Amino acid sequence: MFAEQGYHEASIVKITERAGIGLGTFYLYFDSKQSIFEALVLDLNRRVRHSMSEAMAGAASRLEAERAGFSGFFRFTAEHPALYRVVREAEFVSPEVLRMHYTRIVEGYEAGLRTAQKAGDVDRALDPETTAWALMGMGELIGMRFLLWERDAEGRPPAQLDPRVFAGMTRLIDNALAPRAETEGGVQ
Repeated sequence: MFAEQGYHEASIVKITERAGIGLGTFYLYFDSKQSIFEALVLDLNRRVRHSMSEAMAGAASRLEAERAGFSGFFRFTAEHPALYRVVREAEFVSPEVLRMHYTRIVEGYEAGLRTAQKAGDVDRALDPETTAWALMGMGELIGMRFLLWERDAEGRPPAQLDPRVFAGMTRLIDNALAPRAETEGGVQ
């Protein structure tokens, strides 16, 4: 309901009717429309992070993990385009939950980049926090442009990200993250 109608148009009555439950049952679990909305944002966050982590499992290098993680993100996004509408509305409905959504993703991302830097797998001159936010922003906007906004001749969204777009994005990421030769006076 939130994805189809937006937060303000989705009512508890519409939500319970769609779920096939009574109002009383709703109130056993949630005390308001905002609380179920916030639970939805946090659930989407957990699920998208799981999709990315699952895709990254077994990667031999950080660059390989980046490609796999973005593949997992774009796959989840193609299957759940409502993610964008719900997360965007969180900016106005529950800014603290929106911040939590992004922060949870960045925390794991930043930790992975720090570990990769220590292993010499990623350029050590990069700031992991800034890099994590930049990469996350890139993924979100690429997904928005090429999965959410794109339509075929029948008006349907793509089932997956165009391989050409994915290749261009991962080449940019590979070039940005690749370790650089260090010199005596610093990084070359």
